[in-house]
Amino acid sequence: MRETFEAWITPIMIGGLILFMCFIIWDLAKQSKAGRFGTLMLFIVLGAGMLGYVAKVVITWYLEGKGV
Repeated sequence: MRETFEAWITPIMIGGLILFMCFIIWDLAKQSKAGRFGTLMLFIVLGAGMLGYVAKVVITWYLEGKGV
């Protein structure tokens, strides 16, 4: 029972955290009046860590499905 709960809640909570971090980046861009290009750069640079984590999860899922 506990393993099932952890298997479901972990991705949900991490997804919520990623969405919250996207909101923080957007709010930072708005408060600093970064403009369109500045906002894009903030999302690219600060979002790179989140993208790396998502890529790791996707690659791990793909490799486990292939049986490698």
